[in-house]
Amino acid sequence: MEQRTLGKTGRNVSIVGLGTWQLGADWGNVDPAQAQAILAASAEAGVTFFDTADVYGDGRSEQAIGKFLAANPGLDITVATKMGRRAEQLPEHYNLANFREWTDRSRRKLGVERLDLVQLHCPPTAVYSSAEVYDALDTLVADGAIRNYGVSVERTDEALEAMRHDGTATVQIILNAFRLKPLDEVLPVAEASGVGIIARVPLASGLLSGKYTADTSFAADDHRNFNRTGSSFDVGETFSGVDFEQGLQAVAEFEELVPDGVSTAQAAIAWIAAQDGVSTVIPGARSVEQASSNAEAAGVSGIDSTFDVGVHEIYDRYFRASIHPRW
Repeated sequence: MEQRTLGKTGRNVSIVGLGTWQLGADWGNVDPAQAQAILAASAEAGVTFFDTADVYGDGRSEQAIGKFLAANPGLDITVATKMGRRAEQLPEHYNLANFREWTDRSRRKLGVERLDLVQLHCPPTAVYSSAEVYDALDTLVADGAIRNYGVSVERTDEALEAMRHDGTATVQIILNAFRLKPLDEVLPVAEASGVGIIARVPLASGLLSGKYTADTSFAADDHRNFNRTGSSFDVGETFSGVDFEQGLQAVAEFEELVPDGVSTAQAAIAWIAAQDGVSTVIPGARSVEQASSNAEAAGVSGIDSTFDVGVHEIYDRYFRASIHPRW
């Protein structure tokens, strides 16, 4: 699989990575053996970047990755984790003492001496402009607890603020066919400043898989059920913030753009990977088949200028008015 440099980390990672929120919680239960199989299938398909967080299943996702790494010491896998969502979301909680505690916990869960990449996990907006926060992160690098740090953001203005600080190696942001604002405001700045872009929620929580209908139901502990109004966390993380029924209409039009022999999900992932400035795309997977199919998107052809124009036209008709101003 094609490798790209992950921003200021200097590490090469696969253009399609693996998001592991599904291996922790909020998507229904995943059997531990199934989690190992998904990680193995991804690695076998050429994936060299796993993204996780300390809050995914309260550490279960990190533990699953740690177990996989221990069983496969020869694999060159870059693991990015996140911190900050296990505490009450107050700016004063983002300090060196807590950072040390949180990163030590992730190091234990992952079974590593030094974390490859730690990202602030969508903290309060004020955190992104705090010099003390970046000083604390620089201290963790100097101490050898982490190699690099970045941020995960909800909004484009947060990404732009984070990139003003020299130590920010990467920005993780929602980018998909139903969330185009980062193309205008974030990717050009990231490319110019050498910051890596990790594109998350590439399938809009599965909408862009083309597998959902108006009759699709989700488990009670699946965020696509309990967070549709943003009652638990930012609604932009669930279906990218779009209305489910409206999203189904847009997907029907998106499917008309998809080249023959390519799945809807693969086309959606390949389109993101084709955008200038994107380092890696991190779809999640709840089965070996999904993991393998998502990885195959790296080799998809036919995502041309006509396809790109169609994506923008769909976005303009369905989502620009509601999505663009908010995130």
